[in-house]
Amino acid sequence: MGARAEARDAEFTAYLHARQPSLLRTAYLLTGDRHRAEDVLQTSLAKLYLAWDKVRDRDSVDAYVRRIMVNENNSLWRRGWRKREFATEVLPDVPVTDAYDEGLGAALWAVVQSLPPKARAVVVLRYYEQLTEAETADLLGVSVGTVKSQCSRAIATLRDRVPADLDPVQREEDR
Repeated sequence: MGARAEARDAEFTAYLHARQPSLLRTAYLLTGDRHRAEDVLQTSLAKLYLAWDKVRDRDSVDAYVRRIMVNENNSLWRRGWRKREFATEVLPDVPVTDAYDEGLGAALWAVVQSLPPKARAVVVLRYYEQLTEAETADLLGVSVGTVKSQCSRAIATLRDRVPADLDPVQREEDR
């Protein structure tokens, strides 16, 4: 392996160490499933590695990876194999959460998971990743108006679906 390839691998490895946990969280928020999130992230990082020398602006690497993850996630939910799910009598173990959140995060996430994949992607990118409407539109390959309307509809849907015990106003009134 040449010095240039070693330098590239070292730079890519440093990027992975710094950003992989955050990217995994984003993948999880996009997919709603830990295993699918790991698959999406692994595929996305493999594609990033293959294009690493082509990424000129190192400040835009996160945006580039998020774009790959959104595309990968969209490809997964469009595939027919996903529709071949089947019911089982044995339930899988419930994953343990890393942080204590009084159960509100999991409950709220269950409501977010009820959104269609594209609306969920808009919510994740706008509110979790805190991207602007223009950045979200660019990442999803849609217009800013589409992001605005999808976001507005998603927020309205979430407001309708959020149980009263998760409503911050209601929680304050109960205290």
